[in-house]
Amino acid sequence: MPVGRLVFTWAALLVLLSLTIASSFLPIGEWRQVINFAIAIAKAALILWIFMKMCEETALVRLAAIIAAVLLLVLGGLLAADYGLRSPSPYVQIDAGIATPR
Repeated sequence: MPVGRLVFTWAALLVLLSLTIASSFLPIGEWRQVINFAIAIAKAALILWIFMKMCEETALVRLAAIIAAVLLLVLGGLLAADYGLRSPSPYVQIDAGIATPR
């Protein structure tokens, strides 16, 4: 593998790291998680494509990696939907940030 490609990937990972750090100081509210998740996906894609040499693999191996990533995203989406749609427990009362049993 050419050294130039590795150096470019390393520099891109450093830029993405600095974007992650910079986003923690921006007053963007709930969008911070979305932006950091997108940056993490970009970092993982770079590592997968360059360092794990996915660009040299056959189409079937690439398809298996894509299916695994999509299923992981679906699982995360279902987890987020379950957490977001769940009603509060009738057995726990939250008062001033302290959870106490009823």
